Amino acid sequence: MSYKIPEDELMLPGHVACPGCAAPQAMRLVLKALGKNTVLIIPASCWSIIAGPYPYSAVDVPLLHTAFETGGAVAAGVKAGLEMMGLPDTTVLTFAGDGGTFDIGFQSLSGAVERNEDFLYVCYDNEAYMNTGIQRSSATPWGAWTTTTPVRHPKDQPKKDIVAIMAAHRIPYTATATVGYPEDLVRKVEKAKGIRGSKFLHVLAPCPSGWKSEPAQTVYISRLAVRSRVFPLYEVEQGERWNITVWPDRPIPVRDYLRTQGRFQHLTDKDIQYIQEYVDAAWEELVAKTEHSLHETR
Repeated sequence: MSYKIPEDELMLPGHVACPGCAAPQAMRLVLKALGKNTVLIIPASCWSIIAGPYPYSAVDVPLLHTAFETGGAVAAGVKAGLEMMGLPDTTVLTFAGDGGTFDIGFQSLSGAVERNEDFLYVCYDNEAYMNTGIQRSSATPWGAWTTTTPVRHPKDQPKKDIVAIMAAHRIPYTATATVGYPEDLVRKVEKAKGIRGSKFLHVLAPCPSGWKSEPAQTVYISRLAVRSRVFPLYEVEQGERWNITVWPDRPIPVRDYLRTQGRFQHLTDKDIQYIQEYVDAAWEELVAKTEHSLHETR
């Protein structure tokens, strides 16, 4: 894939993220794609800390901190206000974690996108409530350790399929991305910027503290998630047209991805085989949707 990432930097030096955190990397790429004419909304999350205390800020765009459950509602209100002020071209971006998206903020997000409010919602997914002590969220994968799903009782529910849920709202654009494939991420944000209505981007964002991984391996682990098909990169338009954007040339076993993270070290061979079969079935379903979409557009 050949794609030019904008050179302008809207992430400023001095943020307070943990070493190796993918969340600031994701913010940096998203803002590069959106440009300076953007208003940023941050519900309670790790990024509430990363941005720094008022009056300091780690981003060079207007920033509003808001309550955990209000990412969708605040974005809709800010967009309406900008339009009343004669500023309809300003992009409204909500940047929320998985807790504020999959769980606590889901109500206002669902209501806003059901009305097809015009904003971009980016969920940086580190698969638990990392900022408050690594508690499980509904984005935590099956079998993972967290402080509320300890080794003897790891999570026994599958990860919520937030992309399928957003696609079921029939919004104009939904996609997955990760910092391991920055060109794919930037291209999707630029595409979303040009679409009027609700856009949702699900970004896998490894957390070295919660995943018990090496900070220097964040990008490497992000790529393994895609190559193992644990986290496929794809997009959905109008809830109907599915398209895989990165096809792994040489797929790897999910074991290679899981073994990079301490939160999965307790899993048995039988557990890993269960995950492999789950991932294989989900991939086959995604490929079928993509092929069906291609057939329908011919």
